[in-house]
Order: sequence, then structure tokens, then C-alpha cells
Amino acid sequence: MPLSLDTSLQETLGATPAKALDRAFGMTTVGDLLSHYPRRYADPGELTPIRELPIGETVTIVAEVLSSSARAMRNRRGAMADVVIGDGIGKMSLTFFAKNLGAAKWRAEELAVGRRGVFSGKVGEFNGVTQFAHPEYELFDDEDAARRRADARAAVLIPIYPATSSLQTWQIAKFVGRVLDDLGDVPEPLAPEVRTREELLTAREALEQIHRPKTRNDIDPAVRTLRMHEALTLQTALLQQRDAVRALSATTRPARPGGLLERFDAALPYSLTPDQQTVGEQIAHDLVGSWPMNRLVQGEVGSGKTLVALRAMLQVAESGGQAALIAPTEVLAGQHLRSITKMLGPQLAPLVMPTLLTGQMPAAERRKAALRVASGQSLIVVGTHALLGDKTTFADLGLVVVDEQHRFGVEQREALRAKGSSPHALVLTATPIPRTVAMTVFGDLDTSVIRTMPKGRAGIESFVAPLAEHPGWFNRVWERAAEEIAQGRQVFAVCAAIDTTKKTAEVGEQALLQGEGASGPKWGVVQLDEALATHPTLGGLRRAVLHGRMPSDEKDAVMQSFARGDIDLLIATTVIEVGVDVPNASTMIVLDADRFGVSQLHQLRGRVGRGGVPGLCLLVTEAEAGSVARERVDAVAATLDGFALAEVDLELRGEGDVLGAAQAGVRSSLKLLRVVKDSKLIVRARELAEAILADDPDLTANSGLRAAIARRVTEEDRAALAKN
Repeated sequence: MPLSLDTSLQETLGATPAKALDRAFGMTTVGDLLSHYPRRYADPGELTPIRELPIGETVTIVAEVLSSSARAMRNRRGAMADVVIGDGIGKMSLTFFAKNLGAAKWRAEELAVGRRGVFSGKVGEFNGVTQFAHPEYELFDDEDAARRRADARAAVLIPIYPATSSLQTWQIAKFVGRVLDDLGDVPEPLAPEVRTREELLTAREALEQIHRPKTRNDIDPAVRTLRMHEALTLQTALLQQRDAVRALSATTRPARPGGLLERFDAALPYSLTPDQQTVGEQIAHDLVGSWPMNRLVQGEVGSGKTLVALRAMLQVAESGGQAALIAPTEVLAGQHLRSITKMLGPQLAPLVMPTLLTGQMPAAERRKAALRVASGQSLIVVGTHALLGDKTTFADLGLVVVDEQHRFGVEQREALRAKGSSPHALVLTATPIPRTVAMTVFGDLDTSVIRTMPKGRAGIESFVAPLAEHPGWFNRVWERAAEEIAQGRQVFAVCAAIDTTKKTAEVGEQALLQGEGASGPKWGVVQLDEALATHPTLGGLRRAVLHGRMPSDEKDAVMQSFARGDIDLLIATTVIEVGVDVPNASTMIVLDADRFGVSQLHQLRGRVGRGGVPGLCLLVTEAEAGSVARERVDAVAATLDGFALAEVDLELRGEGDVLGAAQAGVRSSLKLLRVVKDSKLIVRARELAEAILADDPDLTANSGLRAAIARRVTEEDRAALAKN
């Protein structure tokens, strides 16, 4: 009986291989295995005697193991296996690096003396000896069989799969071959006429050509077809989720003449920017729609997203509905409450009673706040994850506002939404998202963008202080800070750690790229505070520290003191990255700037230049010119355009990090698709998905696409999408 993509691997390959594939890659079905695509293809070329191997070229040889041993590395962690092979005339060495001695011994034991096989790799030379470093190989017991297979391999490309120490690429290729040989019909996600128009292969042809290409010309059409399948599957699932939300009924929340919103607008001392007006109109329209609003608002740092959100809250409050704004940190929640209360003014604030509710509030104060929320007395509630607790109830939750979406898990957002009856949802982010990322991650949300900045901003100048080339510039950075403070301005100094002696890094959003800065940040808050205490100028000024390990009330007191102007220099971690608004702060100094991501540096820079005081951002780094770490820092200094930086960020970081852990289901379904390189294909997939669903909402006539969604987007993944 032919296999299908849903056939279990245990039934197909047997219990032992199936268990190994499940343990290594989470594969359970034929479809899982066939979506484990080769990462590259080796061109074996001619079988060449060892003595004639050309240095620098990739070749395939048949040889016998002459010696094999394992040893620990001398000067660094890890171990290695040293193997010598020969073809009867010449000899060469094979080198395999391993994490530990046990893994190296395993490799040496597998490549036991007397074993013969096919070895393929790039020819190198070390101390005059020809060598392969980490070659691909396949061992055989029978030499004649080995030669016959090697001759056959020389005629075709060898797929190289992502592998593990327990599952080599040869083994995976064998499993894939067995499955492909017995595979029956493969459901088509696209109708024949659409497939022909888009110049795509059939699903069966694409799988065959990506796993067993006869020539390199077979690979690109297969990859393009499978990328389209991924994009179409995901876009269709997202659109289905959007339609599912639109099938819900929501309480309409209209503004009324002379109501809270109209009174608020009339009291504003300035005009809304064009983008604030446009986005405000979109939100106002959503709030009177028949289904719940589900909108993402992205905008530059300081573009006025909080004002837009507050206007939405007031519109909801006019009908007695409550709005909950949930922030990722206590500092940001407190900042939001003060900012909202100030914007409302003494006339409107008592009517909506903005209330703060966080986990670290004193018990008595928290009980009072919770009572105001439960009774409906408070129409605007600001808090952290404490809003999610079972003890927090709302009288009529009509709007959920989530600030800094990428910092909050989908389960937490859903827990808050579940406290109301299909409440409207507004997601805010100051991290600009490239269009194709927004389409891929937030494709079920309507998207608004605020690009125009409020008038009166003095702007920001950004400079890199490259200590690798100019070590003397470090002192100049602090002289510059002292000059700003002498003019009555305030300065932020941000470190990537609290205390470098304890390795308590708080880098946050951007994990360090592999191999960069293995020794950790040079400066911590503790170390910088100690160093500046003896500075001839800064040592006598008003300094304070702020980091995530401080008690909540202490953090809040420091921020309020800085906002009042009682502190000249604030030494902090990234706890001040978002939402902190101090118009008199003119200078942002980021130490070990290469330890941060592009968007994170852009966020930090946005803390200054927010009023009439010109902003200055100094990015201090010891990263060498030309390194990826230095590229990140240079990119931020080169432009203030967060949307341009988002594209750079994506190119430097890659999809996995950008999509984020909260989007695990989405990320797992992207095997080949690249949201930058394949932007046109994603846009086209969106158009196709919209056309398909318009004609066939339940995919009754598109069973292949329905089956692809069922395989790629599980119920768990759908739940994650639904919670965005």
C-alpha cells in the first residue's frame, strides 16, 4: 500500500529509526521527514587517488581506516577524533571535533581500523599532511559494494541534511529514499491552473527534486515550489484566523458628541500628527464594528502611540467599558500610568480613575486597586502580568491594549482577553517590523503605522566611539557627558550587565551572535558606578543606578527622581529601554554597544531628544571594524529610520530570532521560506490565499491546501495564532 504524508514513521521505517528521528528532530510522520530538507548538496566529482587530491576542492574517495583515536583538546574545551585512511597507495587524515571526549570516542569507535567506505569532503592540508575536516562518509562491509555505490554517487549530487551525532546525513538520506520510493499521491495545495500560471512543480515532483536532484538545475524549481507551499499555507491559516475573529460579535463602543474623547481632544495643547489622525480614525471605526478590533499599531520611538491608545480607551470608557493596558515591566507600567494621568489632566482623570495594578504593590494598596477595577469604578487599568491573576476581575472589559507585543507571551495575552466578552484588542510596538515579517507573524491583525513625529522634537545625533581604533575616545565620552550636565541636561549610561563579576547580563531581546563576546560584557552597572565615582567631574554629580534586580518601589522612586531632574546621571541596564519619557534627558551612552541588537539600540536611543533638548547618542564599542557585531552598531549610527533599521536587523539576525519564541508554531512551519529574500513570494501567496478563501471559505474544494494546513499548522499552533 503506498505511503501518504500522514503515515507514521514507525509503520514505515520501524520502531528504532522512528524513535531516533523523533528524538533528534521531533519527526513522527512521513511528511515530517520529507520536510527535513537538505541544507546543501555535495558534488562528488571524479573518484581520485589520495595522492592526486587537489587542495581546496570537494572530492569523494573510497578508502580504508588505518588508525583511529580520540583525545581531549589541549588549549580549549572539547575533544577530537583523529583518523587516518588509505587507498592502498596514499594516506590522509580525517579530523572530527566534538563537544566532549565521549562523543569523540564514539566517532573513533565507529571508524574502527579495517572499516572501508566512501568519504566526501573539502581537501585541506595541515603540517604537510592531506586532510578532510569533518567529512561526510558512508561505511560498508563489502569493498566491491562500496566501489559500486561510490561510482553511482559520482554521477549524482549528494544531499547533505541537518544531522546529529546519533543520526548522520547518510542515514537520513537512506530513510528519505525509502520513503520516496513508496510514496503515493501527494495532495496539491494549489489548483492545476494556478500551479501552471505560477510556473510551479507538482508537490510530488518538488519533493523528489529537492531530495534526489539529478542535476543542480532541478533544485531551484523545487525550492521555489515548496517555499510557495509554506507561504500559502501560513497565509491561509492567518486569514482563516482573522475571519474567525470577525465571526465573533463585539459590543460596539461609539464616541458621542460632548463625550470623554471630544473633551480630551479639545483640551490637547497641540494638534495630532497626520498619522495619529489617520490611525485614530481607523481605530474609532474598528470600535463600532460588528466584530472585535484586532489591530497592530507600529510606530517609531516617540511617535505618540500612547496618545493614540489613550484616545481609544476614552472612546470605550464613554459606554462604561474598561480598558486594560498591560506592560512588560513594573517601571514601564508606572510610567504609563503617570503619562496617562498627566495627559488626561485634572478634569478628566477623576472621571475614568486610572489605576495601577502590579504584583509588587503592597497588599492593602493592591486590594483597593483590585476593588476599583472589579466594581467598574476604574475605567482605565494599567498593569503588568498581575492583571492576569485569578483574583483580578473586570466589570466590563471592552479593550485590551498590549504594549511591546514581542515581550509578552501569547498565553498571557489570551488570559487577559478571556476576562472580557470578545473585547477589542490593540497591540502597540515601537520596534518597526518589516512588511513581510508583519504579514508572516501578525497576518491575522489589521496593521497601522505611525511614521510622522510630533513637532518640537529637536532630533538626535548618533556616533560610534570605536575603542578598538581609538582607545582614547573613552575619556572623551565622559567629558562630553559632563558638558551636557553642565548645561542643565541629564544623561543615561546603559550597560549590558548589572555586575560583570556575577555575569548577570540583562541584554534582553538580542542574544549574542555565535562566537561573539564569549567573555561577556566588560562593563556592568556596578563597575561603571564605581569607576565614575572617582571621575574628576562626574564623581561629584548626582548619580543613581537602576536595574531589574532592584525592588519595584525602589526602581519607581529612582525613575521618578530622574524624571523630576533630581538625578544628573542614571546608570542602568535595559530596564529603561522602552516607555521612559524624560524630556530633559539629552544624552544616551551605551557601553559594550555591540552586545545589543539593532532594534534594541534604536529603542535605547529613543529615550533622548524627546523634548526641545537636542539628543546625543554615543555607542561605545570595542568590536573590530568589519565584524558583524560592529555592523550592527554602525547601522544604528547611520540612520534614525527605524523601519530601515528593521530590514538591516532582519538581514543580520535571521528569521528565527525575529519571529520570536512566542511564535513557536509559526516559526516551526517555516523550513525554506525567508521573509526578506522571499518578500515578493509572500505577497503573492497572500493574494492567492485571499482569492482562494473568497471563493471557498471552508476549503471544501481545496482539500490539498486544507490538508497542508492541518499538517503544518497544528491545533496548538492555531491556538497560538488566535492569541495574537
